[in-house]
Amino acid sequence: MTHHSFNTVEIPALNKALSSWYQANARTIAWRTPATSPWGILLSEVMSQQTPVNRVEPAWREWMNTWPTPAALADAPTADVVKAWGSLGYPRRALRLKECASAITTRHGGKVPDTLEELLALPGIGQYTASAVAAFAFGQRVPVIDTNVRRVVRRILDGRYLVRSNTTTKKDLAQVEQLLPQQGAPLVSVALMELGALICRPAPLCEQCPVQQLCTWQQLGCPKPSAEEVERAKGRVQKFHGTDRQVRGKIMHVLRTATEPVPRSELAQVWPDAAQFDRCLFSLVEDGLAEHTKEKFHLPA
Repeated sequence: MTHHSFNTVEIPALNKALSSWYQANARTIAWRTPATSPWGILLSEVMSQQTPVNRVEPAWREWMNTWPTPAALADAPTADVVKAWGSLGYPRRALRLKECASAITTRHGGKVPDTLEELLALPGIGQYTASAVAAFAFGQRVPVIDTNVRRVVRRILDGRYLVRSNTTTKKDLAQVEQLLPQQGAPLVSVALMELGALICRPAPLCEQCPVQQLCTWQQLGCPKPSAEEVERAKGRVQKFHGTDRQVRGKIMHVLRTATEPVPRSELAQVWPDAAQFDRCLFSLVEDGLAEHTKEKFHLPA
């Protein structure tokens, strides 16, 4: 199959349609205001990884009120940071954010750096987060690619119904960069994301799509995905019940709400499988999310 490539007429049409649609239909989200600092943008991007926006917003507001700058978070006791992370999931992100805040404070005088290279050098900041901060905090023309954007671009450009993988390839970067205008690139980037979140979903709402006329998948007659592609997409859905993630979450909930160190025997009540419980408890210690004195466990000091 030949890959569709926009000509010079179609790219402006696509950008105009995306930008207009976004300005009329975008969700109101706490950090989507010009008043949000680069630190606020960075925080929102890390918190939003693998976590729905409606769960992130209240936590983001609380963190910005408590630690409005990198220096404030760098100075915070680790236990307070882990407690404030609450039930957002993947709590190692809280520790990485504290490390990141310390690095920004010591290396960059407390200001979030504005180059991709410096952002990527920060602890816990990968390609996606660095690109998102460069685009949304500093207005730069860089491709920002998450699962939603990958899905949208695959359909519009390649005519494929499903994303083949969860990793960003060089081809993805080249295709998204091709779509970005010289002026107003961050608006197009956020519009692509929002389109993927609201309209071009795994089961798309094509009749509501502002770029339906420009979509290769539509022009090819909306070919159905192969059975193999459907199976692969299903396989990527992560189970939660009964996993180590669930057990770790239950242990962390007890430690966050405890007023004093918790005996191991008491913690063990959260899960019936003793071997899995032990594995999860000591993985939390290894990750720096819990500490223990003799047989009593607590959040890191």
